[in-house]
Amino acid sequence: MAVNVSIPKGTRDFSPAEMIRRKYIFQTVEDVFRLYGYLPIETPAMENLSTLTGKYGEEGDRLIFKILNSGNYLEGISVEDIQNSSTAKLAARMCEKALRYDLTVPFARYVVQNRNEIAFPFKRYQIQPVWRADRPQKGRYREFYQCDVDVIGSNSLLNEVELIQIIDAVFQQLGLNITIKLNNRKILSGIAEVIGAPDKIIDITIAIDKIDKIGIEKVNQELESKGLTQAAIEKLQPILYLSGSNEEKTEKISGIIGGTDIGQKGIAELSSIFDFLKNIRLKTSVELDLTLARGLNYYTGAIFEVKANDVAMGSICGGGRYDDLTGIFGLPDVSGVGVSFGADRICDVMNELKLFPENAEISTQLLFTNHGEAEMIYALKALAEIRRAGISSELYPDNAKLKKQFSYADARKIPYVASGGSTEMQEDCFTLKNMQTGAMEKKSSQEIIAQLKK
Repeated sequence: MAVNVSIPKGTRDFSPAEMIRRKYIFQTVEDVFRLYGYLPIETPAMENLSTLTGKYGEEGDRLIFKILNSGNYLEGISVEDIQNSSTAKLAARMCEKALRYDLTVPFARYVVQNRNEIAFPFKRYQIQPVWRADRPQKGRYREFYQCDVDVIGSNSLLNEVELIQIIDAVFQQLGLNITIKLNNRKILSGIAEVIGAPDKIIDITIAIDKIDKIGIEKVNQELESKGLTQAAIEKLQPILYLSGSNEEKTEKISGIIGGTDIGQKGIAELSSIFDFLKNIRLKTSVELDLTLARGLNYYTGAIFEVKANDVAMGSICGGGRYDDLTGIFGLPDVSGVGVSFGADRICDVMNELKLFPENAEISTQLLFTNHGEAEMIYALKALAEIRRAGISSELYPDNAKLKKQFSYADARKIPYVASGGSTEMQEDCFTLKNMQTGAMEKKSSQEIIAQLKK
């Protein structure tokens, strides 16, 4: 009887070719992180549910994958409890743990737990998977990798500038044409004050963060459903449609919210960042986008988002400043800022644009053919020598027909094949075939090393 084998929606298997491409992205990102002095950490896939809930807003909390307690997870829960309790309350009793939703909240927890061993400011990077109970669609998965880089324990805006430099460096190396969008949550709070809805700041940010997905008209409808008055929504419209250069936008928004203390602070921070950037030779454009909100509740200052210019895709990188995320765990007044690179979306974009290097899928540079026991032993000696030289190589394990062995090399995209039969053994050499050109030459193992090292 046939078994219907499958994987959960929103998750994926990765073939060797796909893994090599993904590793190329991870290595590129990690090399840039290390270049700027950031250090690696890892945190568990599971966190206590209490660590995660209440940090991402109501929508984010609904997307947390909760893990049922071991054993009888219904212990102590009556039928009456099930009938009368909310889903959230029941989940809190049945699930003590959850899969991490992002890497930032676990990082804040890590900082608090290890504060006596950390030298501040602490610059860390982390490349690990996260999980969200989201509806799968293009560019949106339930399991995906984030590549996070954060600095915590410093209020300096130079950290924001450095993160912009890191974003620029990563995407230049990957060959992606992008735009960095920048805003400030203090400006959004100033806007909420000016339109007379300071208590609706979370609803406002969640709604306007969807402008790219659903358009301004539906955003306005959502704001109305959240209790904003028609007058407040009308006051918001000029801001949503604001255009011009970064300087012109800053000047216009200053005229609108400059009378609020928090709005003034946000404008001053943005202006300082743009002033710093004038002295740095970025290859990427940085654009002030006042509709950028970043839905996570813990952001308090600058917020970032990166869009690919040549492919219709959501954000491929984003982040921001969080002033007191560690305070939730008992360590107040420790400000941090970071960004997260979405490796899965980046990979999708690069695949669509065919941006991976041609040799990205090459894992083995040289294959030795197998002609029998004596020839195999002869090849094994050369194989060990060539591997010591740092050249990835392998020996076909079976004495199969040469056509089959060469077909294997083709399928694996191995660029060179070395054959050593009785004639080559007598001459202490191998016949080296270039699989792309078909050219064949007799070469010693040292000559093969020299050629492949080029």
